[in-house]
Amino acid sequence: MALNLKRPNGTEDITPANIHKWYTVEQVARSVAQSYGFREIRIPTFENTELFQRSVGETTDVVQKEMYTVMAKETKFTLRPEGTAGTIRAMLQNGLLNEALPQKVFYLLSCFRHERPQAGRLREFHQFGLEMAGSAEPAADAEVISLAKAVLDTLGLKGIQLYINSIGCPTCRAEYHKALRA
Repeated sequence: MALNLKRPNGTEDITPANIHKWYTVEQVARSVAQSYGFREIRIPTFENTELFQRSVGETTDVVQKEMYTVMAKETKFTLRPEGTAGTIRAMLQNGLLNEALPQKVFYLLSCFRHERPQAGRLREFHQFGLEMAGSAEPAADAEVISLAKAVLDTLGLKGIQLYINSIGCPTCRAEYHKALRA
């Protein structure tokens, strides 16, 4: 059998000729986040599967179709499909929410979803994320939106439009799904 030397479908190689672009984006994201008082957090590449089932939702496409899950002895582990669940778990487990609130953290990480690869959608993708825990104030949302805009502005991106959406509360979401079906 011939050795397959191609990278897995839905992944990218970042070659030396292009790594400077990644460093630039990461440094800008890191610098802007820190200027807003966010601290970097690093989390494991995989978590117990139940974490994603509970946080993302057992009936979502991510959980039902897109997660890379393995069984190790008697425990199911999943490569992280997104950064929020593991970050909140880490904040809880490590007592960050027992410190002065709000707690503001950011992360730069690889995520994995078994999706059909297409333009702009890969099976391994990179995510810059922010989590602010412990503030219910609208100003917290405004701060995160302002930070995101500052990152895009600092990178010199033009013609960017911001669309704000919400999946709503469980009651609102059920009504929305009902309206969609109708």
